[in-house]
Amino acid sequence: MSHHAHPLLRLDLQRWRMRLTLALLFAGFAALSARAVYLQVWQSEFLSDQGEKRAQRVEPIPAYRGVITDRRGEPLAVSTPVETIWVNPREAAASPAQIQALANILGRDPDQIARLFADKSRAFAYLERLVEPAKARQIMALGIPGVHGKPAFRRYYPAGEVTAHVLGITNIEDQGQEGIELAYQSWLTGEAGAQRVVKDRPGNVVEVLERIKPPKPGRDLALSLNQHIQYLAYRELSDAVRQHQARAGSVIVLDARTGEILALANSPSFNPNSRATYVPDRLRNRAITDAFEPGSTMKPLFVAAALEAGVVRPDTPIDTGPGWFLLGDKRITDTHPKGLMTVARSIQVSSNVAVAKIALEMRGEDYWRLLTRAGFGAQPKSGMPGEASGRLRPYSSWRPIEKATMSYGHGISVSLLQLAHAYTAFANAGVMPQLTSLRREGAAPGTRVMSAETANQMLAMLELVTENGGTAPTARVDGYRVAGKTGTAHKLIKGSYDSRTYVSSFVGLAPASDPRLVVAVVIDEPGGRDYYGGLVAAPVFSRVMSGALRFMAIPPDAPFDIERKPVDRANIVAEAV
Repeated sequence: MSHHAHPLLRLDLQRWRMRLTLALLFAGFAALSARAVYLQVWQSEFLSDQGEKRAQRVEPIPAYRGVITDRRGEPLAVSTPVETIWVNPREAAASPAQIQALANILGRDPDQIARLFADKSRAFAYLERLVEPAKARQIMALGIPGVHGKPAFRRYYPAGEVTAHVLGITNIEDQGQEGIELAYQSWLTGEAGAQRVVKDRPGNVVEVLERIKPPKPGRDLALSLNQHIQYLAYRELSDAVRQHQARAGSVIVLDARTGEILALANSPSFNPNSRATYVPDRLRNRAITDAFEPGSTMKPLFVAAALEAGVVRPDTPIDTGPGWFLLGDKRITDTHPKGLMTVARSIQVSSNVAVAKIALEMRGEDYWRLLTRAGFGAQPKSGMPGEASGRLRPYSSWRPIEKATMSYGHGISVSLLQLAHAYTAFANAGVMPQLTSLRREGAAPGTRVMSAETANQMLAMLELVTENGGTAPTARVDGYRVAGKTGTAHKLIKGSYDSRTYVSSFVGLAPASDPRLVVAVVIDEPGGRDYYGGLVAAPVFSRVMSGALRFMAIPPDAPFDIERKPVDRANIVAEAV
């Protein structure tokens, strides 16, 4: 009989299938129940920990970088909160309208952003770093999945290009790269903290559970700068560079007693708040990194060495003859013949012939020793990075012609900071205070460069330079006695002196009766009709010194000339180059 033909047999088969199905279902439920019991009882701690790991994160808390202030507490560099916007392309999903809105906020090409979102091979990419908080809020308000924000800090410099070379800059990671920011990186930088947070699936912070470690802000730093004098120095220097169509210029103001740098400016400069202005040539702190042949500004130091050695006195007569003489096959000249003159007069009119003849009568060792004590050939150690040592060769290698030319600043190279520092010896009875870029508390350690008698004699000679008949009447400051020295030198280019390019400089002190400030100015390659230090650099000195003396409320030591007239060019002695 066929199985299909018997109805009872067909019924038994259906019951068997039903029982099998029910058994399988019960077995499945039993397995699931056993698994659930196993997970909830024996694996509950492990699963709870894993769940928290997928919802909880430990995130860094950025630390605030220390504030840099001037000597009076005015802020020069501060940190402001910003956001870094990033995206996880694997999670990102944005409509064309959202991409266009994001591009409008960031000022970017929407196609570029669309390609970034479409690259699913990456799990992280920056959209924009260091975004202003208001702009960051606009971006997050778009609600684009996969787009996240991370808090950070960005450095802001209120004075901009005025203090740029002193302060330097930080990079996008807020690490010092130039200037004080680099030199005091370990002091200024903070220590990041940490916090435990709960995040949702898109990565947004839902809750801050605990602060594991609070951030430790960086320490504040008070500089020796006086922001008002810094503004003044930068303004006057920039005007002079433009007026004389110069390649560049620098100015330094020192407190002659404490060695503090009250102002240091360069032109051209850059805006540290705008990375678009970060051009290598503008970033260079020329006042401390560039070495140049100083020309006649070295004559006072040479004559001081001659006085110390007992070779001459201020009233010793020197016969300069027709204004030139031959040394071997080299001709040493003055701009105009002066005949017989005293050592003091040779400083006033800046005679190359006179100082060269003195050099031939003294030992090179005496000049070298004084220059070494004054810091030439070594870094000034002001606390700023990139200081040039300059070039001062051992005296044993000097030939007679080199002894002669070094007496008027050729064959030696110095930075403007070294030169300004050396002149503080004339202000402090022969003692040169240690330099600093930080606000100094208490007395400054110093180095004796020359005797008090020599320093006072030189100060009197330097005062003659700013009188009629000297090379720098334009350096005078109404109400104050001023002492100083001009310098005009041909530039050394590719191993030879270029007769058409000059470096013009002036270094001076005031009040001459009791010097408080030293101001040094250098103008590189003036391009107008004037190139003498007395016509290019000395007027900048006068304006900067005048303002600085008044800012510091230093009492006048000379009568005021109410009807003071501009200095007649005829009263300015042309300087030998």
